[in-house]
Formats: sequence, C-alpha cells, structure tokens
Amino acid sequence: MAKTTLDLPSFIADTLRSLAGDRGVIVNAANLLMNPADGLRAINEADQLAAFEFAATYSSQGLRNVLQGIEPGMTELQAARLMGINGLPQCCHPMLSAGRRAAYGLPSPRLEIIKRGDPITMAYGIQGSLNARAGFLVEDAAELPRGIQDYVEKLVAPYFCAVVDWYETVGIGVPGGALWQAVHERIGDRFFGVALNPGHLIHIDEWMHSPVFSGSDIRLKSGMALQVDIIPATGTDYFTTNIEDGIALADEALREEIAARFPEAWRRIEARRAFMTGVLGIRLKPEVLPFSNIPAFLPPFWLSRNSAMAVAGR
Repeated sequence: MAKTTLDLPSFIADTLRSLAGDRGVIVNAANLLMNPADGLRAINEADQLAAFEFAATYSSQGLRNVLQGIEPGMTELQAARLMGINGLPQCCHPMLSAGRRAAYGLPSPRLEIIKRGDPITMAYGIQGSLNARAGFLVEDAAELPRGIQDYVEKLVAPYFCAVVDWYETVGIGVPGGALWQAVHERIGDRFFGVALNPGHLIHIDEWMHSPVFSGSDIRLKSGMALQVDIIPATGTDYFTTNIEDGIALADEALREEIAARFPEAWRRIEARRAFMTGVLGIRLKPEVLPFSNIPAFLPPFWLSRNSAMAVAGR
C-alpha cells in the first residue's frame, strides 16, 4: 500500500493537507502500530495477554456450550443463546447459521429452524478473541447428504492434519512463511479453497495484521497473540470445516510472569496444553499458550457430542 493511501474520511485528509501546506505530504502511519514485525500493538505485555485469555475463555466456552446443547428443531437464535453472550464488548457480530445460509459463513442467527443433517457454522468474538467452528448437525457419516459420506476422509482429516502442523510449527523465531507452507503442503489443493492468511495477529480488533503469508520472513516473537484461522471454502456440497482459536507466544520470563501474576489463567493454560498433548496428540513447544477452552477440538458431527479429531498413534 502506498504511504499516501489513507483509510479515513476525505474531509479529514483534506483538512490535514491544507494545514500541512508546502511543508510535506500526509502519510499513512498505521504501520507504527500495526506492522506485524514490530508494530507497537504486535507485542503484548502480560497484562494484555491476560485480558485476551479472559476474553477467549468466555468466547470459546460459548461455542463449547453450543456444541454440547444444540438440537434439531431449535431456531438459530435459540442455539446462539447457548453462547451466553453477556455484554462483554465484541470484536465482530455473533455468527450462527445453518442450512442454505451456512455456506455464506458470516450471517447472524435468525428464526430459521435448524434441521438434522444441516451444515452449520458459528463464531463468537470478544475484544481480544474470536472462536469459530463448522460442521454438520448429524451423529455420523450415514446421515450426511448423498455423495459426501467421505466428508471426514476427504476434507476434515487433511484439514485437521494441517491445523496440527500449524500448532507444531508455531513458535518464537519461526518465520510466518513456515506456517503458510505447513498448511499449504497439506491442503494447498484447489479443492480446499484456502485463500486467506492461515493465521493472523489479534488485538482488540479481530484481525490486526498477519505475518503469515507465502515467503514471509517475519519472525514470530514473544508477546504476540495469534489466531489459528484456516478456512477451507470448497464451494461444494462438502461445505467446510473450521477451527479458529487463539494462542500467545511467551518466552520463559513472560511465562513466569503470567504464572505468578495471573495464576487462574495459568492453570487454564496448563490444562489446555495437557488436553492438546495428552488427548489430541499435538506436540506443542513450551512457548505456545492456548487461550481457547476447546483448543483444536474439531467435531465433524455435532450430534456426536464428544467425538472429535485426534492424531492417531500418539
């Protein structure tokens, strides 16, 4: 983007230009705050990370409540009430849609009846967090629409492997391009339709910037808050599958500070790491701090309540 490209109303830009006169041009200084390598908002202190963990605990638990309580015959609004939206400031509108609208991904819930067999997607974000999931409202593959009974084998399993590779690659000093490559080596085929950056920085805004793109040499740093955000858009009856959860990267000193000053948050983080490694079989570096209460938990069939993807043989 050219430095003179401004994302503010013209009347403000024109006023600033008139005040500057011949002394110089008005330039966009957003990179001072948002540059993914060294922007002031890219690196967070313990207090800010604790606030983000608090937000993610609420938003992810909201999705967990939906996964545990949704039933055919509910309206989308009834299902969304399970999120427990409680007045904490949101970073985006609540999303939950099923059936024909689910393919759009972003609709808010309304009075549509959710039917058994429907594709379904949802997301809930509080400032500092966003969590999302997608799947089908069925108990097993036999209930899927005709022609996609291999939904797990064709889409969900390779997608989950890509998410596992993302989690096992991410760490302090890792270039963003390595995350992009880890994902695209698994699901770079056109069928998966992964077009957006597979991971980004998060702050009060849901997507602050992203160091994750092809060839990126931007190295990840301690204090960064990141989202695993890998969205397949198949454009087919296979619909999609989705995990969006937050983490932080913290070196030893920052981990010790968080543990000492925010012991409840630290206990949650340790429990999530234990679940990811011991139950799901995902090998995490010590600096990776999961903020979601459903970390990497991916159920393809939402009526099979506690069935989810895991790494075989670990």
